Amino acid sequence: MYDIIVIGAGPAGLTAAIYAARAGKSVLILEKENFGGQITHSPKVENYPGFNEMSGNLFAERLIDQALLHGCEIELECVVDLKVDGSLKTVTAESGNVYESNAVIIASGSKHRHLGLEREDYFVGNGISYCAVCDGAFYAGKNVAIIGGGNTALQEAVMLSDICESVTLIQNLPFLTGEETLIEKLYLRDNVKFIFGSVVTSFIGEKHLEGLEIKKSATGAVSRLYVDGVFVAIGQEPENKPFAELIALNDNGYIIADESCDVGIPGVYVAGDCRTKAVRQIVTATGDGAVAAVNACRYIDSL
Repeated sequence: MYDIIVIGAGPAGLTAAIYAARAGKSVLILEKENFGGQITHSPKVENYPGFNEMSGNLFAERLIDQALLHGCEIELECVVDLKVDGSLKTVTAESGNVYESNAVIIASGSKHRHLGLEREDYFVGNGISYCAVCDGAFYAGKNVAIIGGGNTALQEAVMLSDICESVTLIQNLPFLTGEETLIEKLYLRDNVKFIFGSVVTSFIGEKHLEGLEIKKSATGAVSRLYVDGVFVAIGQEPENKPFAELIALNDNGYIIADESCDVGIPGVYVAGDCRTKAVRQIVTATGDGAVAAVNACRYIDSL
């Protein structure tokens, strides 16, 4: 029996665990695959306050070391169910193991939707990125492609067109689906090109991405586009399926919660990218982790 179980070992979950452990609570962290979360895929982190530059792996390692130093336990477990019976919270893992606590902080995160193409994972950090805000500066003065046509893709295209030699938007539909004001901005930029009605079918390159193979949906014609990097912007997938029957989700699958990180169930909180929020960055994830932990500790102290 633990005071708090934290589901997810990304920046939000690890920060929550550190805050809770420092408050004298017993903490168990459950992570299904990757201690440190998505940030470990980033070769450089340059937008976290207090650090000019560090790798995502180094940042994650420091968080994990800090959590362990304060007495947190960490288990590699895929959570499949959460049940609440008053102050008793029961977390079931895919392995069949069952864990109990007084409070739970869900920090399961979200993942960028992938294209599902061969060698896609290999090129992450070697030419493929899912966040222009995070990695765009690495491609200043270079040629890049963006896959997608919604608001995220258009916003990233506007940002990248300010620093890149050229930006090519690849959209599977014959039109863009984002806001008209963003579309107008892009059409006015000489270094932005558009490929409509087409899908990326494979990646070109050996150790580093060198380009893309693109198929025209209407004709099946295949062409090649050589770029220094590609940004995949086809949406996010929150990792909230195990909680869908217990906690309110919005239409996109995110847990509905405001800055208090309260999901509306006593003793259950949410932190980081898996909740409804306007900005998903490391700093907002760690902020959520602190808020969720403080509220969870107050809840336990009130029992």
